[in-house]
Amino acid sequence: MASHLFTRSRLSLLKTLKPNPLASNSTIRAISGTPFLCQDPQLATESTDHETPNHQSNSTPLPPNPATGSPLYQENWRSPIPNTPSFNQSLVPLGFLNQAPAARIRALSETLDMNALLNMFADWTASQRWSDMKQLFEFWVRSLDKNGKPNKPDVNLYNHYLRANLMMGASAADMLDLVAPMEEFSVAPNTASYNLVLKAMYQARETDAAMKLLERMLLLGKESLPDDESYDLVIGMLFGTGKNDEAMKIMDMALKSGYMLSTTVFTECVRSCVAKGRTDTLVSIIERCKAVDRNKSLCPSWILCNYIAEVAIQEDNSKLAFYAFEFMFKWITRGEMARPSVILSVDEGLVVAGLATAARTCSSSLVEGSWTILKQSLRGRKAANPASYIAKINAYASLGNLQKAFTSLHELESAYADSEKEVVEEMLSPFTSLYPLVVACSKKGFETLDEVYFQLESLSQGDTPYKSVAALNCIILGCANTWDLDRAYQTFEAISASFGLTPNIDSYNALLYAFGKVKKTFEATNVFEHLVSIGVKPDSRTYSLLVDAHLINRDPKSALTVVDDMIKAGFEPSRETLKKLRRRCVREMDNENDDQVEALAKKFQIRMGTENRRNMLFNIDYSRGRALNN
Repeated sequence: MASHLFTRSRLSLLKTLKPNPLASNSTIRAISGTPFLCQDPQLATESTDHETPNHQSNSTPLPPNPATGSPLYQENWRSPIPNTPSFNQSLVPLGFLNQAPAARIRALSETLDMNALLNMFADWTASQRWSDMKQLFEFWVRSLDKNGKPNKPDVNLYNHYLRANLMMGASAADMLDLVAPMEEFSVAPNTASYNLVLKAMYQARETDAAMKLLERMLLLGKESLPDDESYDLVIGMLFGTGKNDEAMKIMDMALKSGYMLSTTVFTECVRSCVAKGRTDTLVSIIERCKAVDRNKSLCPSWILCNYIAEVAIQEDNSKLAFYAFEFMFKWITRGEMARPSVILSVDEGLVVAGLATAARTCSSSLVEGSWTILKQSLRGRKAANPASYIAKINAYASLGNLQKAFTSLHELESAYADSEKEVVEEMLSPFTSLYPLVVACSKKGFETLDEVYFQLESLSQGDTPYKSVAALNCIILGCANTWDLDRAYQTFEAISASFGLTPNIDSYNALLYAFGKVKKTFEATNVFEHLVSIGVKPDSRTYSLLVDAHLINRDPKSALTVVDDMIKAGFEPSRETLKKLRRRCVREMDNENDDQVEALAKKFQIRMGTENRRNMLFNIDYSRGRALNN
């Protein structure tokens, strides 16, 4: 029934429909309540005259072909630059982007609140848009907020404005002029505000103004008290301009207040003190830094540490040398803990020089510090150089610590036990390398000598016996220095009798020296003949000591005979020996032997020189009559 009614209504409409006069072919079309959708694909054709206006308004056009260079496509593969005026399809209004930069910034200043402005300044700081930041702030403070009141910045926002001016090259005077209007906004400058002014002064090296500003910061209150950065800027500026005394005062003030110095400022302080030769001042600064927990980690560069150590050694400043080695130890430890590790090693010659400084200044801490950093540098891969051991022995001998000195001697002998015998004997000679130990053993006469001898005797009977010919040779020579021939001879005999060792050439030389010093030339000659008879090869020092024994006995002729034997044995007389011979010949008026000495000097091309000053003293008439005449 419903379909029948629908058919009747459709027929009645067809009867009343009139043909379209604009159509080319007058055809009758049915009108439906729903749109008729054609399911067959058709080609796109131009609009025909028989289309109704209602149909044209409801149709949606397809997007333009990209190949046609439509302005909707900003980059076209056929025409990168469109022929028609382009427009932007962004969310930002077209008029806003077409405005001038100043107008855009003005528009932003009218829409942003303080928090949004802070966030924008943070972004612009990262992109370094300092000019835009400065301009936007100036527009913003002239604008009104949402309540119709003038915008007022806080101190953080104003500091952004100060930083923008600083980065744009504002002078120190300009920065001070910018800080002054902060009171108009009811904002008090804080430490960060003044630090920005100090940075401008640092760039211009305005030291006087910086000092005054620092004093002002100390007086203003808690919010503007100087911090670590403030002190670093002022101290660095003073050091950079050569005002070291003022810089030291400010640094002292900062350290007393517990502030932390930067590595840069500390390095500048070290360089300034070293360049001026003020090593004691540098020591006091380092000690103050070590007293504050925050400054204990300060450490100069590796190169600067070496330079400090060299200067301290030249100035014989044991404390500064110790601190330099301590800094270097920190660097070595840090390098080993790093990944990948950085291997750093101290120059062994520098350590030897440090030990020599410790011996001159009697600094036990420097001895321990030098040896510790040397072991850390060697890392147990090899033994230290003999010169390092000898320097350590001499340092302990200068300190009077004979126990540690002989312990170091034992370490040296153990480290080079497999070396050649002649090399070891020359290395452990009591006449050269170990002579400071000899002097230390004879410092209090027989008391010290006996104490050392009994200690060596007890060590030779221990669980791990220690027997050393070099140590006993030091005692023999020490007895000779004190003219104690009996103790020297008893110690020489004890080498084989008590310790079960064999005397070496240094043992015989020490005994020969002991006999010669007390004018027992005959016994000294017997010692020489004995050592030759048992197969011990004499060295140049043996002949020189025998010559000295004859010269002490005022026998230049016998001394010349020994020199001839010395030359036949393949040794050359030293300049010192020939000068002693000539001096004795002159005093004994032995011109014949004096000519022989001159001939020997010419033969070996030794420049003897003159002894005018000695002759003047020798020829002075000390008679009572001459004194009365004068």
